[in-house]
Amino acid sequence: MKNLKIKLFSLGVVGLLFTSCLNDLDTKPVVESSLENLLAKDPNAVTGLLSKLYGTFALSGANGPASSDITGPDAGETAFLRGIVNLQDFTADGMKNRWGDDGLDQLTTTSGWNSNNKFFRYLFDRAYYTIPQATNLIKILNETVDTPNEVQVVSELRFIRSLAYYYVIDCFGKGVLINESNFNTTVPVKQASRIEMFNFVESELLDVEAKIGATNTYGRANKSVVRMLLAKLYLNAEVYTGTPRYNDATIFINKVITEGGYSLNSNFVANFSGDNNTSQEVIFPLLADPITSQSFGNTTYIVNGNLSTATMTPGNYGTNQNWAGHRATKAWFGLFGNSAAALTASPDVRAQLFWTAGHTFEMTDYKEWTNGYPSVKFRNSNAVGPLTQTDFSGTDFPLYRLADVYLMYAECAIRGASGATLPQAVTYVNNVRTRASATVIDVADLTLDFILDERARELNLEGHRRTDLIRFGKFTGASYLWPWKGGVLEGASISSNYKLFPIPTTALQANPNLTQNPGY
Repeated sequence: MKNLKIKLFSLGVVGLLFTSCLNDLDTKPVVESSLENLLAKDPNAVTGLLSKLYGTFALSGANGPASSDITGPDAGETAFLRGIVNLQDFTADGMKNRWGDDGLDQLTTTSGWNSNNKFFRYLFDRAYYTIPQATNLIKILNETVDTPNEVQVVSELRFIRSLAYYYVIDCFGKGVLINESNFNTTVPVKQASRIEMFNFVESELLDVEAKIGATNTYGRANKSVVRMLLAKLYLNAEVYTGTPRYNDATIFINKVITEGGYSLNSNFVANFSGDNNTSQEVIFPLLADPITSQSFGNTTYIVNGNLSTATMTPGNYGTNQNWAGHRATKAWFGLFGNSAAALTASPDVRAQLFWTAGHTFEMTDYKEWTNGYPSVKFRNSNAVGPLTQTDFSGTDFPLYRLADVYLMYAECAIRGASGATLPQAVTYVNNVRTRASATVIDVADLTLDFILDERARELNLEGHRRTDLIRFGKFTGASYLWPWKGGVLEGASISSNYKLFPIPTTALQANPNLTQNPGY
C-alpha cells in the first residue's frame, strides 16, 4: 500500500478528456474540449494525463472498479493485468482456473481457442486503447504545447506505448502501427507484421533509453525500466523475428544489474506483500491501493482468486474476500517435491507458498477447488507491520524485478551470448536460490532445462510463463506435457498455431486490413 496522489491526479477529468478525443462525446463545460486547451491553460496537468496512461496497465477504468476504458460485460475482467494472468499463466503449465465461465476453460485447457473468446479481445483492445492515447499526447507535446520536463514526459509516454506494443507482438504477432505520422487518419491503418512492430519498438526504446532519466518516482519508468523492456524484446527476438539477439539482450541486462542500483530483497515474500513498495528488488511495479485505486483486475485478482473459506482463512492474507478460483498444478509445486509432505520439508521458502491442507496433489478435475494447491505467493498482508483486511488488494504487481534479470543473464550465458559468462551466471542463480534457502548449484547444473524450471520456481504467476515456454520450445507439441494441456488430464500435444492467440473478430471487423493468424 502506498500514496497514490500522483497516480490518481485528475483521473476523472482525464478519462473524460481521452474519451471525448476518441469518440467526440459531449462533455460538461468544466472539462476542456481538447487536450491542447487543457495543457495550454495548465501545463502541469500533464502529470495527471501521464498517470492515467500508467493506470491503464493496473486499473480497468478511471472511475472505480465498476468502470472500464474498453467494452466488456464485466468491467473487472477487462483490466490489463487480469488479462496477463489469464493469457500468460492460465494457458501455461503452472496455474489453472476453475470457473470456466465464457472462455476461461479454453485458456485453462489450451484447447478450442477461437477469435470470439472475450479474453483475447480484452488484451488486444486494452493495448489499442493505450497506444493511441499515448500517441495523441506525444504528438501534442512535440508539436503544440510546452510543459515542464517535456523530454522526460515524452520519453515515458513512448515507453508506455512500447510496452503496449510489446504485448501485441508477444501475444498476437501482428497488429497496426499507430504513431504520430498516422494518428487520427480517416482510413484504416495497414497491418504491420511482427518484424515491423519489433523494429518500431526497438527503435523507440533505443532512442528513449538515451533520453529518459536514470531515476524517477516510484511506479514510473526510468532508464532501467526501459532497458528491461529492451532486454525482454531481445531475449525473445528469435521467436518474434527468427533472428536470435541474446548478445543485445545481455548488453541491457548488464546495464540494469550494474547501473540500476537494485538489490535482492532478503525476504522473498516481501516482493508480493502489501508493503512491497519498499522493496529494492522491484524495478517496475503496476501500482495498487485498496482505497484510492480499487480494481478487480490488479493483484486483487491474484490474491482473492487464490483464496477460499472452504479450506483457508483469507483474513490471514489481508483480505475480506475469497473467490475460490485459482490453483497451482504439480507442474509448478512438483518442482519442489512430489507430495505435500515434501513441500513442507523443503528448505526452499518458495515451496512453502502453496496451501496444501484439504487439497490434493493431483488435479484430476480442474473445476474442483480442492484439486491442486492454491498459491499464497501474493498476499494483501504486509511483510512488516500490522495486518489490515480490505476487499481490494494494495499489493503492487512487480512486472520487472531483479531476480528475473539474474535468471535472464544466466539463460543468455548458457545460450553463448557475449558479455555473459557461466561463472557469473552461477553466482547470480545462487544469489536467487540462496535468498530462498535453496541449495546452491555449480556450472554443471546450469542447463536450459534447469533455468526454465528455476524461472518457474521463482517467477510463476508473474506473467512470464507462456512466453518462457514458447522461447524454450516447450509450449506446443508433445515434448512437454502438463495437466490439462490440450484439454486432457495427462496433457496432450497442441498445434503450433497456439504460439499466437487469434486476432479478435471485432478487430478484424473494425479494420479490413487485418488478417487472422494461421490455424484460426
